Amino acid sequence: MRGAVALLLLTLPFPVAAQEIVIVGQGLDAPPGEAALATVEIDRERLTDSASGRLEDVLRDVAGAAQFRRADSRSSHPTAQGISLRGLGGNASSRALLLLDGVPQADPFGGWVPFPAMLPQRLGGVRVTRGGGSGYHGAGALAGTVELFSADARTLGPVALTGFFGSRESVDLVATGGARLGAGEVTGAVQFARGDGFVPIIEGQRGAADRAAPYEQASIALRGVAPLTAGIELQANLSAFSDQRDRGTDFTPVNSRGADASLRLIGNGRWRWAATGWLQHRDFATGFASVNATRTAASPTLDQHVPATGTGLRIEVEPPLGGGWTLRTGGDLRMVSGRTSELYSFVAGAPTRRRVAGGESSTAGLFADFSLERGALTLTAGGRADRWTIRDGRLFEALLTGGAPLTDSRAPDRAGWEGSARLAAALRASDAVAVRGAAYSGWRLPTLNELYRPFRAGADATAANTQLAPERLRGVEVGVDLTPATGVTLRTTAFLNWLDNAIGNVTLGSGPGTYPGVGFVAAGGVYRMRQNLDAIESRGIEADLTWQAGPWRAGASWAYIDARVEASGSAAPLNGRRPAQTAPHQLSAHIGYSGDRLSVSGTARYVAAQFEDDLNVRALADALTFDAVIRVRVAKGFAVEARGENLTDARIETGVSGTGIVERASPRTLWIGLSYRPR
Repeated sequence: MRGAVALLLLTLPFPVAAQEIVIVGQGLDAPPGEAALATVEIDRERLTDSASGRLEDVLRDVAGAAQFRRADSRSSHPTAQGISLRGLGGNASSRALLLLDGVPQADPFGGWVPFPAMLPQRLGGVRVTRGGGSGYHGAGALAGTVELFSADARTLGPVALTGFFGSRESVDLVATGGARLGAGEVTGAVQFARGDGFVPIIEGQRGAADRAAPYEQASIALRGVAPLTAGIELQANLSAFSDQRDRGTDFTPVNSRGADASLRLIGNGRWRWAATGWLQHRDFATGFASVNATRTAASPTLDQHVPATGTGLRIEVEPPLGGGWTLRTGGDLRMVSGRTSELYSFVAGAPTRRRVAGGESSTAGLFADFSLERGALTLTAGGRADRWTIRDGRLFEALLTGGAPLTDSRAPDRAGWEGSARLAAALRASDAVAVRGAAYSGWRLPTLNELYRPFRAGADATAANTQLAPERLRGVEVGVDLTPATGVTLRTTAFLNWLDNAIGNVTLGSGPGTYPGVGFVAAGGVYRMRQNLDAIESRGIEADLTWQAGPWRAGASWAYIDARVEASGSAAPLNGRRPAQTAPHQLSAHIGYSGDRLSVSGTARYVAAQFEDDLNVRALADALTFDAVIRVRVAKGFAVEARGENLTDARIETGVSGTGIVERASPRTLWIGLSYRPR
């Protein structure tokens, strides 16, 4: 019902003021103090020039930006699509805050990102801020913030169409467009993608139970911008997505659906302000299977259905201070609820038990962010205070045959206060040199997924933990920005972060055996439980180079990260080890040429060896991949395009089981297509 109201508001004929008003459809400008932080911007040309057409691949241009696993959203399980920065991964929930036009995009229940809904062609740009400090963006920005900005009608043009056919019967269709309506505008984007997929298990280890994992995905996004009165603008967003696939064996379906609606009012008068409200609904269902030792047969082990909703409101105000001062202050509220409904304890292919677990949580905060510009010096100081609650937590387990419940417990409601702050300074020593430094703190509330939902990965099973405490981060960094020549920029940053109470999946036992919260674990599998570790310490260096000269452009990004776990008690075996799925080196480089008739680009990416597990015994090999795009204009507005992903067919290992079974990400994928862009 609330989604229908948002759609109605989007289509109403809003009043238009008599005088000419320029509608930009954007939020408040970034405060000047952002210049003191480690930021990277990705422009629209790069967003639309990816061989895969996937946002998660473009974000890898920023070294250190990573999902929990190396695969993209055509093959990775949705619950492994949490985004993080600076080696602060370790589980699948996002430790970076992802925003689209100011609205959080992480799943309300699990904290992972629905990347199939994030179509790059609908965006005008991306800004990545490495480093914590929850600030005015909201709570949860432990490792940094990734801001996505919708493209306006002028950028999209009246219509743009692309259609590709690729390896393994893959199809990728995209349509975008926009139009001015008086002083306002409307934009839209639609995508459909499908493919027969590839076999996730590497050659030489496959059996009769293994097969290709197909995918079918679709998304739609509509946006309207209209002036209400002089200086006040309304922006309305409505989007939906569907993501269907499986994991390459029987009994492993994945079905994710979602819909989002948001309204944002922008005041562009002497007092600048913004008020944003949003509603999100997610419906996630998945199955898990156990494969026998010879990989000749699969049997079901768990069937999950996870509905969730999220709502939020943020109000921001920028009073006219003058004298080089800028203040942004306000408050925000986010509420999420969800539950996991499961069938488990299968016997002869049929479930014998059911489980329902879930609850609600909320964060409400007040923030203030000051910036001061005085000549070559920029200073910024900000902070926020948040009140959090976790409530109505429940675990119910029962036999399907009836009888008294096996478990019917309620977790005590909890609440607390968290504070966070950020101080930073930048000094432009000359036209070619600037130095900067920052110190910050941040925090993240455990997701409902971490608190309530158990999961399986192959033979491994991980239990939830209703007693998890919030994560807290402290960090410092220093950087130097160089502009040695026109069109050339080099930004380097050294950082040190401490993530206290880091939530990790801690190994507590091995199969065969029956364990609380997950049931039976087969031989070769391990039993884990989510726990608060003492800390993760992450230190490293980042370097980002950009160059542009006429039609030529290039960029490179490198991150070295030394991340280590500090642990005691039952997690003591993890002490000194690297967090799971955290690579010490990441490198991305690309070069491109864009002419009147011909456009070409190439991308190389390298990820060093890393570990699948918390104990660092299951190693994943390093990977070097190459992508390329060629576009030839054949008529006015029309072009033939060829794209290649992983051209050398490198083996990108994404996971390894206790019995040594290795899964991989996408093999070589070739595309041919036609595009129409009238200008």
